[in-house]
Amino acid sequence: MDGEADGMESDESGRKRRVHGMLKLYYGLDEEGKAAEQAKSLDPCDINGPHFDHEVFLNKLRRECSLAELMDQETCMVKQIRSLDSDMQTLVYENYNKFISATDTIRKMKNDFKKMEDEMDGLSANMAAITEFSACISGTLQDQHAQITKLSGVHTLLRKLQFLFELPARLNKCLELQAYAQAVRSHRRARCVLQQYSHLPSFKGIQDDCHAIMDKLAQELRQKFRDGGSSAKDLSECVELLLQLDEPAEELCDKFLSHARSRLESDLQGLEAEIRPYPSASAVKDASARRLASSSADNTPKTRAFPSPTSNTDILEFIDRGCNEFVSSLCLVITSYQELFINRAQTGELASKNIPQMANGKLNAFVDDLAARYFSLVERRIQEEKGVGDNSLLVRALDRFHRRLQAVTKLLPGSAVPNQGTEIVIRAATERVKQYLSALQSFYMDSLTDVRQALATPRLSMAGASLAGGGALLGGPASGRDAPTSLPELLSSLSASILNQIKSVLASVHLFTAKDIAFSNKPYFKGEFCSQGVRESLVVSFIKFVCQSSLQFCDSAGDKGGSTPPALLLLLSRLCLDYETSTISYILTLTDEQFLVQHHSPVTPVTALCAEAREAAQKLLNHYVKVQGLIISQMLRKSVETRDWVNTIEPRNVRAVMKRVVEDTTSIDVQVGLLYEEGVRKAHSSDSSKRTFSVYSSSRQQTRYASSYTPSAPMDTNLLSNIHKLFSERIDIFSSVEFNKVSVITGIIKISLKTFLECVRLRTFGRFGLQQIQVDCHYLQMYLWRFVSDENLVHFLLDEIVGSSAHRCLDPAPMEQSVIEVICERG
Repeated sequence: MDGEADGMESDESGRKRRVHGMLKLYYGLDEEGKAAEQAKSLDPCDINGPHFDHEVFLNKLRRECSLAELMDQETCMVKQIRSLDSDMQTLVYENYNKFISATDTIRKMKNDFKKMEDEMDGLSANMAAITEFSACISGTLQDQHAQITKLSGVHTLLRKLQFLFELPARLNKCLELQAYAQAVRSHRRARCVLQQYSHLPSFKGIQDDCHAIMDKLAQELRQKFRDGGSSAKDLSECVELLLQLDEPAEELCDKFLSHARSRLESDLQGLEAEIRPYPSASAVKDASARRLASSSADNTPKTRAFPSPTSNTDILEFIDRGCNEFVSSLCLVITSYQELFINRAQTGELASKNIPQMANGKLNAFVDDLAARYFSLVERRIQEEKGVGDNSLLVRALDRFHRRLQAVTKLLPGSAVPNQGTEIVIRAATERVKQYLSALQSFYMDSLTDVRQALATPRLSMAGASLAGGGALLGGPASGRDAPTSLPELLSSLSASILNQIKSVLASVHLFTAKDIAFSNKPYFKGEFCSQGVRESLVVSFIKFVCQSSLQFCDSAGDKGGSTPPALLLLLSRLCLDYETSTISYILTLTDEQFLVQHHSPVTPVTALCAEAREAAQKLLNHYVKVQGLIISQMLRKSVETRDWVNTIEPRNVRAVMKRVVEDTTSIDVQVGLLYEEGVRKAHSSDSSKRTFSVYSSSRQQTRYASSYTPSAPMDTNLLSNIHKLFSERIDIFSSVEFNKVSVITGIIKISLKTFLECVRLRTFGRFGLQQIQVDCHYLQMYLWRFVSDENLVHFLLDEIVGSSAHRCLDPAPMEQSVIEVICERG
């Protein structure tokens, strides 16, 4: 359909162009409507030419064309004739109305021009009559013109003299009616004349009377200006009249600003009276921490997780009062002052005194002084907003404060007041970020305190159960009603509460960059505040604080771990590891997306924070291994140092301390397994639990029978032990552990057995003492090999312990392997 319509339109336009072309051709015009200048065709056979001859054309056709061609030529010519007739008829129809309208217009123009010609003839006749009459009047009055002019001048002079003689009375009347403006205008009209003719007694008396009256009038104007009870319009009129009476402009400016200062200072005093002392910073901090701790128990983010101190007037009401009273009054004073002294057109003598420049300098100093005092009060009130609760109130107050100061920008384009106000907003936002960081840090430390309490509470009531059960955890029921009961729950609760608080803080801080906030369009809030203020000073600083404060538990521990529960070290190491793997990236990505952070200035990369978190996790886990190893080592050391190994009885049981070591190791294994993966172990031999005795027996047999190996030259028994060590793999006792359960338990067992070995080397043993060491080591071998990554490590250390005992034994007679197994199985 569209194609057919387009075709019809193209045919119609082609037909019109063809018709127009025929018309141009008929009238001999080119495409631009000008007469064609081309040469005319002289061919008599050219049917379109002016010299066309039909006889010649027909004779030519009869000679050259066949009958069929003649018939075709006739048909074509008939079609062209019909087409031309149709086109000419269409042209007539289309332009008929235009021809009629043109005819009527021409007829009307003829009538109008005829009427206009008659009017022009009448006007010409009238002008000629007026000219003639004017010439007659001028001729008649020519002789009396000079006399009339002289009489008119005398009349004007008499009127002026009458005005001068009546001036004192006129001025007194105006003074009685308080028509001060009319009195000043009258005096200004006569002042020059009186001054010029003051040497004449009559004029001198009038001048003195006028001066006395005007001095009295000026005194009343000064009193009216000083009282200031009039409206702005009356005050403006008063200042204008005083200026016209030659009152010093500088003195008037000072009086005006002094009067305005008294009113503005009363507004400032009212604002200062609203500033009340708040609770101390420590009290607010404790209240904030308590509110955060209570909100974290729900594991849900809350916008108002921090308390705010109560006062009679909140920050928004304070700013509203300051803007509605002080700022509005200041703008009114600026406007009135400018209208009086700066924007007023200066004429005559006032124009030469350069009053606007002097007045503008005084105004700027006046505004800067009072604005500085106002800004000081605003900053004091903002600093009292120590609570970090609902941040919207502070942001709205700052936004209103910033908006109202823009009026000063329009009134005083060069004033520094708006920029100082923006700096106050920036400092308030920066201080707010610091407060949120401090609150997050307090919340984190209080959360760790709660975790420590949850870990420490079961120790008193469940210590026996944990020992008897062999695998009970320290993370039993906490003191809270809904407190987590295990390490994974404590970790999940701690991590979720911290993350929720970070989200809540970011949501509160994001109000500073909301689109409906006027100062959010400032370059600082689009760039530096987002990157350096929120990302670096808040989020990155808190993440670093988490890592650094966690590492403090490593420094504060003593030989037995101090007051820090080992489970807390384990939990914090896992928390830092989770931060390294996912949490840090999530938090920084959330911050960048929420604040559209543009890294114009250098920022801390995610990789650096992740590396710091991983380093903290590694140190915490290493310290956990050290603390747990030292706890077990302390038991082993006391068990070795408090026993008489020379005079001991024949062993019948495994010592209780060895059972305690196995139980504690099992408990630690379960505890670590709650937070870390299993890890990789080397393949265990099928006789791991029975391998110890064969190794010990071979070592002991070498020691026992070495003296009979060469009777003439006894062989040094230490030599065999040293040769054995040369072919053994070196064991690094305090090496860093990996983030898995097997590596952690292996590190603890290495420290414990190494301590056992060193204590044995410092003691002297009898026969039964050596045998007791054999039994204890075999018992440890039966259980400890299951926990380590490589059982050969346990074999080697226990072999060293038994070997050292044999070296320190006065009568090295080892116990039979079968007896050792019976005792251990019975134990």
